[in-house]
Amino acid sequence: MKKVFILFSFILVFSALSTFAQDTPEKQEVPIDKILELDADHNLNVAWQYFKLRKAYKAVLMRTDETIAAHPTYSKIDEVFYLHGMSSYYLANGKGKQKLNLKDLSAEEQERFGNERLKEDALVYLTMLVDDHPDSKYFKEAKKTLVKLKPEK
Repeated sequence: MKKVFILFSFILVFSALSTFAQDTPEKQEVPIDKILELDADHNLNVAWQYFKLRKAYKAVLMRTDETIAAHPTYSKIDEVFYLHGMSSYYLANGKGKQKLNLKDLSAEEQERFGNERLKEDALVYLTMLVDDHPDSKYFKEAKKTLVKLKPEK
């Protein structure tokens, strides 16, 4: 008798829940911009951890490349440019805990992480930061690094 009562209660609750679910209005879709912004926020947070805590500049470049490609209108794109430019600069100067041995990389990665390409990337991204985002809190440091990069160019 107990089993029948439990089974009957379960069926009653299940049917009530399914009826309730059908009566609720459709969920509104989240706008794609909001989804891209959340994804970019996540990538930026991870990139900052790689940058500050681990000094893993290659990993930072991978995260920032993804963000720049997927969401070029990101509200914090100045931070992304800063991280990308500074990570490229540091890698080009052999800094960080992630050492790049070009011999161990594929031909595509050798081109991507070659010293000259890293310096070019640093120059490009830091210049975009300085030119397009003069109110950024990273402006002064980017400008200082650009001064160091330009004599090399």
